[in-house]
Formats: sequence, C-alpha cells, structure tokens
Amino acid sequence: MPTKTSALGNRVMAKAAVRVMPLLMLLYFVNYLDRVNIGFAGPNGMNKELGLTATAFGLASGIFFIGYLILEVPSNLALHRFGARRWIARIMITWGAVAVAMAFVPNTTTLVVLRFVLGVAEAGFFPGIILYLTYWFPAAQRAKAVALFMCAVPVSSAIGSTVSSLLISGGHGVFGLSGWRFMFLVEGVPAILLAVVTWFCLSDRPETAKWLSAEERDWLTSELDAERRATEAEHHWPLRKALTHPRILGLAFVYFAVVYGLYALGFFLPTIIAGFGEEFGTKLTVLQAGLVNAIPYVAGALVMVPWARHGDRTGERTWHVALPMLVGGAAIPVALYLGNPYATMTAVTICAMGVCAALPTFWALPSNFLSGAAAAGGIALINALGNLSGFVAPYVTGWLRDLTGTQRTGLWVVGACMVAGAVLAVALGAKPRASRR
Repeated sequence: MPTKTSALGNRVMAKAAVRVMPLLMLLYFVNYLDRVNIGFAGPNGMNKELGLTATAFGLASGIFFIGYLILEVPSNLALHRFGARRWIARIMITWGAVAVAMAFVPNTTTLVVLRFVLGVAEAGFFPGIILYLTYWFPAAQRAKAVALFMCAVPVSSAIGSTVSSLLISGGHGVFGLSGWRFMFLVEGVPAILLAVVTWFCLSDRPETAKWLSAEERDWLTSELDAERRATEAEHHWPLRKALTHPRILGLAFVYFAVVYGLYALGFFLPTIIAGFGEEFGTKLTVLQAGLVNAIPYVAGALVMVPWARHGDRTGERTWHVALPMLVGGAAIPVALYLGNPYATMTAVTICAMGVCAALPTFWALPSNFLSGAAAAGGIALINALGNLSGFVAPYVTGWLRDLTGTQRTGLWVVGACMVAGAVLAVALGAKPRASRR
C-alpha cells in the first residue's frame, strides 16, 4: 500500500504532466516544423524558383544554426532570470514573424538572411524548455518528461510532412503565392498565436502554480530543492566552470553527433524520397512522398518514451544514449546501397529510431551535475554547440552530393559521426567525479 508521501508525489507528478507537457509539446511541434519545413519547400518548387544548387540549399538550411549559436547562452540566462512565461512568449512572437516573412523571399540572398535571423529569433527556446523541465520534474522522472516533450520532433516530422505536402499541393495560387510560399505563410502564424497562450497559461515555477494546492506546491518545491542542494554538494559547478570545462565540450560533441543524424534526415530525406523515381522507377505524388517521409518518424516516436522510461527506472544513463547512437549510425550509411525503396526506408527508419531514442535520454547527463545558473548556461552551451550540426549536416551533405553526384558519401559521414559520438559518450560516463570544495 502506498504511503501518503508517495501517493502525494504521484498525484503532483500526474498533475504537472497533464498541465505542463501538452502545451510544451505543442510549442515544440510548431518550433521544429518552422525550423525544418524548408526541407519540404526545396524539392517542391523553391529550389527551382530561386535557382538553388544542393550546396546553396544546404547553406540556406543550415545557416539558421549560426544565428542560433550566437544568442543561445544569453537567451537561456535571461529565461533563468526573467522567467519562462515571458521569455518563451517573446521568442515565439519573433520567430513567428520571421517564419511568415519566409513566404515572400525574392532570391537566394534574402532566403539565407532570413534563415539566419530565424535562428537568432529562436535562440534559447529548446534549452529554455529543457531547463524549465528541471524546475518541475525530479531527476527520477526527468528523462521521461524530456522524452514526452521531444516526441514533438518525430510527430512534427511525421504529421508535418503530410501537412506541409498538403499545403504545398493545395495552396498553389492562393493569394497569388507558389505552394511552398503558402506553406511558409500558414505554418508561421501558429507561433504568434501560441505566444499569447504561453503568456497566460504557463506557470514559471511550482511556487507560482495556482493549479497546485498548497500541500502539492510544498511537496514539489521541497523535493526539487533537496535534489538541487545534493547536486551542488556533490558537484560544485559555478557558471564559469559550466561554460569552460572540457566535459561540457565533450557532451556538446555527443549531442552534435545525435543531432547530425536528425538534421541530415530532416533536410534531405524528402530529397532522397524524391529520387526514388529516378533510381527505382517509383512514382509518388507530393502527398504520397509526404506520407512515406513520415514513416521513420512515427517509428521514432514509438520508441522515445519507453526507452526514456526504462532509463529512469534503471537509473542507467550512458548506454541509453550510446547504444541507440551505435545502431542508428550503423544503419544509415547502407541505406542508399540497398536494391529497392522498401529496404532503403527500413534502414532510414532504424536510424531515425536510434536518433529519437538517444535524444531525450542525453539530457539526463548534464542535469546529473549542473544546477541553477550553471544548468542554464551549460545546457544552453551544449545545445548551441551541438546544434552546429544543423549547419554542418545539410551543408556538408549538400556539398558532397554536388561533388560526387550521390547522397552516399554524405550518409557515410552521418554514420561515422554518430558512432564517434557514441564512443565518446561511453568514455565520458554518466557524470564526473564529485568535486572537492
């Protein structure tokens, strides 16, 4: 029979999950879709209309992450200081405005500039949410909470591919716009609307949550405070150390490797599928291609939460990151050597499942030893450096395609990067030795 304390804790965690997670998942769904929808626009009219080569498309796709890098750490420190509700709403309004402006780009230069500005506008959103979850969920439930939040990645890729395809095919000529321009316009508006919802509905911390009773607020606050004090006592990491320590740089490379696979698929999978017609004689409509693009991400979504829950239950972190990276990294290079589209999509799906399983469990690693302002800065730095792969992956993949005339070399690089990241994750281990004051 559960004790009063455990029953109270279960009730509070259930309330927090129901009240906090759906909104965060919706925000990330829109965020990720606005970030990668250029991948659907490219092969469906944008590249031809603007005269983009594969290299230029990769540059436009990836330069987002240079702007993202510049303001990532300052933005997350601002969220820690001013509160998630205000800061996330501010981020969403600015990114929504830039996403809408993407519908009216006249040339390659403007496209590249707007993608850079979009990265500046979005800076701090993702690490801000990861930090925000540490305010609400103790370590024993955190990987599962992050997995629920990050389910928005495969879901937005799966549903978003179909929605984007429908907007492109059905929106051609609406307002005098090309289909891909109409898609950018429609998919940019929800961010602005959800900024208003965030302002009124998001609670900064448990202490300010009116939907928790006083007893529930006290329990959650005391649990999180006790955990924070224990972390600080074992691992004394001030902000400066969190921004300069080699371990943080190592974790940033591990995350770089995971996200390299994610963005290589996100930006170039629609192009790979579009090439099935030439390589295998498979003819797909825009909608059918969108549905095929969704398959790897549906499978990825199905493994995310169970894998993270298993990590929470066992307390093991390192191999819950490294193992799916190894599997995904081994699968992706062989995808384009297979003799039919079904086998190719199977290999791509295995890679997507590996990426999706590793992503949420990774964030349990830095939260093992970072807290407070150090967590805000360290998590932001890891995310910023790791997301440089969002620039490198599409640019290098596009450049190698132009250089070699095939996607194969680029996908070998994806696989090698993921395997190297897995090896480093094992070498680093779950957390550093306890610090001596």
